[in-house]
Amino acid sequence: MKKIVYSPGEPSGIGPDIIIQLCRTAFWTDIKIPILCISDPKLLDKRAADLGKKITLQKISDIDELKTNKRNVIQVMHISDCKNTKYGKLYKSNAQYVLDNLNFGIDEALKNKNLALVTGPISKENIISINKKFSGHTEFIQQKTNSKEVLMLLASDQLKVALTTTHIPLKNVSKKITKELIISKAITLNKGLKEKFKIKNPIIKMLGLNPHSGEGGKIGKEEVDIIIPAVKELRKKKINISYPVSADTAFTKKNLKETDAFLGMYHDQVLPVIKALSFGNAINVTLGVPITRTSVDHGVALDIAGSGKADPSSLKEAIKAAKKII
Repeated sequence: MKKIVYSPGEPSGIGPDIIIQLCRTAFWTDIKIPILCISDPKLLDKRAADLGKKITLQKISDIDELKTNKRNVIQVMHISDCKNTKYGKLYKSNAQYVLDNLNFGIDEALKNKNLALVTGPISKENIISINKKFSGHTEFIQQKTNSKEVLMLLASDQLKVALTTTHIPLKNVSKKITKELIISKAITLNKGLKEKFKIKNPIIKMLGLNPHSGEGGKIGKEEVDIIIPAVKELRKKKINISYPVSADTAFTKKNLKETDAFLGMYHDQVLPVIKALSFGNAINVTLGVPITRTSVDHGVALDIAGSGKADPSSLKEAIKAAKKII
C-alpha cells in the first residue's frame, strides 16, 4: 500500500501549521493515501491550540499501523523530543530534533519503495548551528542515500526548473561550473523527467551563466569553453537539450509552452521565476536518489507561524505529486 511520511521541518515555523490546517479539509480524505506525520505530539497539540483548530492525534508506534486518513485526525509518530514548542523564533535546541525526524523519514523511504517522503520547510541557519557542513535537504538526502548525483527540481503547472549548483555563494558558482557537472546534471534531469513525470522525450532548455549567454565570449568565457561543449556531448547521447540561452529571454510564453524543463546554472537564476509564477503551488522534487521525496516550495515563515495565515497549498501539491510518483 502506498504511504506518505511528512517531516514538518523547523518546529518554530509553519511546517506544523500547514499539516494541521490541511487535515481539516476535504483533501485529507479525498487524497486516499495514508499520511504519517513525524512529530513530537506535544508540538502539534500546542500549535493546534494556538491556531484555534480542533484536531485529534492518533499516536502510532509502527508505520505498518497507518490507516486511511480521517478528517481532523493526524496520525503521528514520536521519534524525537521537541525541546521548545514556541513559534516565531529559532531555537538551537530544536536543530537535532529536525534532523532526527528527517533521518527517520529517509530511512523509511529507503526501506519501502511504496513510501514517499514529503518534507516541510527547514531553517538551514538553525541546523548549521550544530552541523557546519549542512547545506540543505537535497545535499543531506544525497549523503544519507549514498547517491552519486542529485538534482533539485522545482515544478508547477507552469514550468519546471532545475539547478546545476544549489546553495553556494554566488562568487563560487563560476568555479563550480564544469563540463562534467553540467553533463551529469542534465542526464539526471532527463532521466528524472522520464521516470517521475512520464515525459517520453523531454525538451530541456539550458541557460547560460553570463548575461546574454556571454555574447560569444565577450561577457565571460564559460558558455564557449564549458557549456557549449557539454551540450554537444549531451546531444550525442540523444538528449534533447538546447545550446545556452540568455536567462532574461528564456522564460517567454512561447518557451514555457515548448519546454519541459529549464536547467539553470545557479539558485537565484531560476527560482525567482517559478516562485513569481507559481508560489504556493509549486513543489520541490529531488532527482537522482533512490527514494521519492517532494517538498513545499516555501520557507519556514517565522513571521506568520501560529497566526493561521499559512497557506497549505504547496503541501497539498507536494502530497499529490508524491502519490503520483510512487
